[in-house]
Amino acid sequence: MPDHATPASGKPGARGPLAGIKVVEFAGIGPGPFCGMLLADMGAEVTLLERGGGTFATQLFGGGRKAVANRGKKSVCIDLKHPNAKALVFRLLADADVLIEGFRPGVMERLGFGPEVCLAHNPRLIYGRMTGWGQSGPLAPRAGHDANYAALSGVLDTGRRHGGAPWAPPTLVGDMGGGGLMLAWGIACALLEVQRSGKGQVIDAAMCEGAALLAHGLFNLQALGEWNGHCAIDSSAPFYDVYQCADGQWLSVCPLEPQFYTAFLERLGLAADPDFVGRQYDSTRWPRLRERLAEIFRAESRDHWQQVFKDTDDCVWPVLSLHEAPTHPQHQARAAFVEVAGVTQPAPAPRFSRTPGAVQAPPPLVGEHTRERLAAAGFSAAEIAALLASGAVSAAAEPAP
Repeated sequence: MPDHATPASGKPGARGPLAGIKVVEFAGIGPGPFCGMLLADMGAEVTLLERGGGTFATQLFGGGRKAVANRGKKSVCIDLKHPNAKALVFRLLADADVLIEGFRPGVMERLGFGPEVCLAHNPRLIYGRMTGWGQSGPLAPRAGHDANYAALSGVLDTGRRHGGAPWAPPTLVGDMGGGGLMLAWGIACALLEVQRSGKGQVIDAAMCEGAALLAHGLFNLQALGEWNGHCAIDSSAPFYDVYQCADGQWLSVCPLEPQFYTAFLERLGLAADPDFVGRQYDSTRWPRLRERLAEIFRAESRDHWQQVFKDTDDCVWPVLSLHEAPTHPQHQARAAFVEVAGVTQPAPAPRFSRTPGAVQAPPPLVGEHTRERLAAAGFSAAEIAALLASGAVSAAAEPAP
């Protein structure tokens, strides 16, 4: 498995399309760090402002080298409430291109780092704000989590397996897809726009709104009258579902199009079965067809079925665990996973032909780059020593390996 020094293209030393872009990230949890990771993977220099001591994020995801979302970033340990912190942060922001923060509305303003103040110091600054509900509206100050945002966007209701209770993959719909990825997209757009206007701006990214945007296709189906609480792609149809095998493993079975469904039936020996042929979209037959398919797949192991559907377009694939996925031949052929500081994790995406992204470095220890980043911002050795002595900042207890 490739290590962190090798980008997806296999060209060592490539820095990515965002090389030269400077980002200051106020440490948080979930979508904000993910956004910063996406930018760092593409070559941006991300300075992470972290507070000392444990946080909920470090309790949940681990800190130091195992904090995957912090890969490629440089950590400055800072007490944002310290009297000397404000001037320090503004010096770091003086030549920054992007600021990322994920606090509730009003927190940055109370700390003295609201958009108006920061843009006054750096008019070209792109100020990225990540919240659950947005900076305005009646829910703006309220707490929430991924499934809450998916719920209020209408998306969670669409994930009813066989018409049962609503369910969605953990943190993917609201936090990462609707939140961090949308903020990164907004930042990419603003980086282009600032080249024309010379003016920075504020990006208000709300996870709830991003989750709704991810579901645009479902709203499309609803407008066409094809979504009445269920449809062929939400597990209601027996040909778009998961089935358990004899060994307890699972298959993802999705021959949605008629030509794939026909090939699927042929592979199972059901091409002449009147219960299946010509009745793919007869929903009155779906419960019975699901029972038949469940019985068939339960009779053999997952490995057996992988061989049956090998080299076909029947859209039948194994459900791999997080442990199994990195070893799949497709992922290995494309170096889709890398190992960084002993942690197997997804490689940067998407891929660029000329300026590929890469994991620039392992996740930092808290405060590992405090001295380095302050020196780069123009602080003298005496100033850095004074800041350390005052407690405004601190450095990592151990050096980088």
